[in-house]
Amino acid sequence: MTHRRISTASGSERGSNKELFTGAALATARNTYLALVNWLSRFGPAICLLLVLMILATASAFAHDPGLSAAEVRLDGNKAVARLTFARGDIEIVAPMDADRDGRVTQPEFEVVEGRLESLAKESFALSVDGEEASPSAVAVGLDESGAVHFELEFTLPQGAKLSLRSLLIGKFPRGHRQFLALRDVKGDSLDQRTLDASNNSFECDLAALPISKTRPHAFWGFIVLGVEHILLGFDHLAFLFALLIAGGTLREAVKIITSFTVAHSITLSLATLDVVAIPASVVEPLIAASIIYVGLENVWRREIKRRWILTFAFGLVHGFGFASALRELGVGAGVKAVAPLLSFNLGVEIGQIAVAALVLPLTWKLRQRPQFVIRYVPACSILIALAGGYWLWDRLWGL
Repeated sequence: MTHRRISTASGSERGSNKELFTGAALATARNTYLALVNWLSRFGPAICLLLVLMILATASAFAHDPGLSAAEVRLDGNKAVARLTFARGDIEIVAPMDADRDGRVTQPEFEVVEGRLESLAKESFALSVDGEEASPSAVAVGLDESGAVHFELEFTLPQGAKLSLRSLLIGKFPRGHRQFLALRDVKGDSLDQRTLDASNNSFECDLAALPISKTRPHAFWGFIVLGVEHILLGFDHLAFLFALLIAGGTLREAVKIITSFTVAHSITLSLATLDVVAIPASVVEPLIAASIIYVGLENVWRREIKRRWILTFAFGLVHGFGFASALRELGVGAGVKAVAPLLSFNLGVEIGQIAVAALVLPLTWKLRQRPQFVIRYVPACSILIALAGGYWLWDRLWGL
């Protein structure tokens, strides 16, 4: 009889092997990251100038955030109600409302353009089932205290299985405008969602395959993605971050700056979203541009940044109101229902900021070992950033 010897590893041995594998994977990732930083540092000055020039090149196209809007479609039996929410500035591109250009839309001014807005609302959204278009049976328009414009359209659903939704106004807004589309049941539970833009302005689904309800985490992740996009596509916020990070400093100083900015904008983002504090965009947007100018110029005349976190906290309060305007454009109201979108959107903003910092900081520390970079390229990049801020400030105060 032949006996086979079976070898079994103990739990401690398996755990040790797992730790070795995890350690090797982390070491490989770290070495790859450092190799990338070293490679980038060879072209660092050129890359930094290129990034700043890209910000300048897009300054005219994105003098304002390209914008967010929201479309919520609620299904109720054979009826569908679409509620669209836009920033006033976006709607005024196609239907000016502020006749005396004083920054406010009074009730008489709104009544003058109400008919035009109702016509625009009818052309703003299309719904069909199996190719059969449904015309809105009722249309309502409104302007709330925050300045957001609301269109509400009621449709009778044709018989069929394939629902098609199209947002028709996106192409008339600034390039890069995005619309968050949410499909809900009669209880308000999320059935599906999409982010639309000018090149992808439609959504289709099988009505029979829709669940009766869907849990909230799906929408939670959607707002995280929108928060990340708001940072990565918000060139004014990117310029501000780049100006802060290119000045260098130790890891501790960088952490203090990023933390103070995060805490500050989280405070005002929460207060503004929950309607505790309200500051109009006509005040917030120029202040954001002014913060970019100041930080860019401060990098030139002041090389000591040990106390910059204090100033960053103050500017972070301003930027938080800017982030809050994005949530208002998405139709997120005040109260308990705003808490989940607020938290997930803010988390997305933080993820975007950390991603930018993880790329810029190691590269900056590596490049600052070269005296030429500190003497020439940091001031040059900072001045270009300040010029971009000046362009945005002029445009937001007087328009170009």
